[in-house]
Amino acid sequence: MITWRAAALLGGGAVILALAGIVAGDAIPAAGLWVAAGVLVLAVAGACALDWHNAASPKLLRMSRTGEQSLWLGESGQVSLLLQNRSDRVLTGRVRDAWVPSAGAAPALHDVRIEPGRAVAVATTLTPTRRGDRPAVRVLVRSVGPLGLMYRQTSRRTADRLTPAWRLRVYPRFHSRRLLPEKLSRLRVLDGSVVTRGRGQGTEFDTLREYVVGDDVRSIDWRGSARRSDVVVRTWRPERDRRLVCVLDTGRTSAARIGDEPRLDAAMDAALLLASVAARADDRVDLLAVDTAVRASVTDVDKRTLLFRLVTTMAPLEPALVETDFGLVAGEVLRRERKRALVVLFTALEPGALGEGLLPVLPQLAARHKVIVAAVHDPELSRMARVMPDATPADVYAAAAAQRALAERDRVAAALRRHGVEVVDAPADEFASRLTDHYLALKATGRL
Repeated sequence: MITWRAAALLGGGAVILALAGIVAGDAIPAAGLWVAAGVLVLAVAGACALDWHNAASPKLLRMSRTGEQSLWLGESGQVSLLLQNRSDRVLTGRVRDAWVPSAGAAPALHDVRIEPGRAVAVATTLTPTRRGDRPAVRVLVRSVGPLGLMYRQTSRRTADRLTPAWRLRVYPRFHSRRLLPEKLSRLRVLDGSVVTRGRGQGTEFDTLREYVVGDDVRSIDWRGSARRSDVVVRTWRPERDRRLVCVLDTGRTSAARIGDEPRLDAAMDAALLLASVAARADDRVDLLAVDTAVRASVTDVDKRTLLFRLVTTMAPLEPALVETDFGLVAGEVLRRERKRALVVLFTALEPGALGEGLLPVLPQLAARHKVIVAAVHDPELSRMARVMPDATPADVYAAAAAQRALAERDRVAAALRRHGVEVVDAPADEFASRLTDHYLALKATGRL
């Protein structure tokens, strides 16, 4: 391929010949000018051919990658592309490391000079704007000749063959991670380092210890005291090893944007905080993602690897523009969970979806398990429902529509509560905190 330098040489030579013809006038015949032009073209063509021949072949490059393979959404990381020149010529040129647009790759172009037999690494900074798998697309290499007149460039087929496969997995944004110390502190009051002196609702036997002044005499274990020849008392702790099932609704309602992110992402954030606290409380956490089929499942995972498994499983999930099959949701939960469990269903309080899909199957699910419907709502809806004094007719109609939507949501929540289901409905910035607080309240009162 010809560069701008070859065109500049031809253009400059043509200008010089034209000026020479104008200045010399009839002293230089027209045929002489045409011969000079032909010689110029042949000279430039010969130089271009020689330059193309001396350019290193990009087909002889060997490529490999190192760097980040996973990132949290909102973070940045680097992936290095190692280029090894296996030809006997110096490769001078430009490399384009192309990724999908949502990977946020910068810079896309790299100027390189690679000596024969040597290798050079170029680094690309990735700042992804979407979670999920963000693949590298193609590496295109342009090798310029020593004179800069011609270059060789890999074809698409050759580039696909040379490009090393690389996929960056972007984990969902975990905004509520900042709340984890506060929630764990509350949990320690319930069942961590603090044990209760007396038995209460939702507690189980923990251990025996020596009696100290101030202990309730009703907590004395007389048989244990007789065996030890010392007065010992029973201590209790909140119940552990309960089952928590987080069910993500990945149907059409999960695609609605709440603030600057989809409803599904807000549900993931709340599920991660809830699962982190539940794992510290020694409860077993499972995950299901369902619409018209089971999209993802995490079961029986050790608490030390739970967070990693959850974010890895959640990352590629995308909302599906289909109506969620709540009969499938109930069937899967009942099939997988034989013992009583706390089922947290992350969905939307929408009359069409829940009224026709969830309410018919809710009695059989609520009879076996404790069910919480967790829904995040857009605070913009509450703002729109307020009518300002200077409102226009369009504002009044928008407020009426918002008020109707809020009333329908309240009716759905009331119908769910009549079936024994607890509802957590909160704006996006408070959703994860309120849901985890509700779980801690259930655990403190032994209602799991």
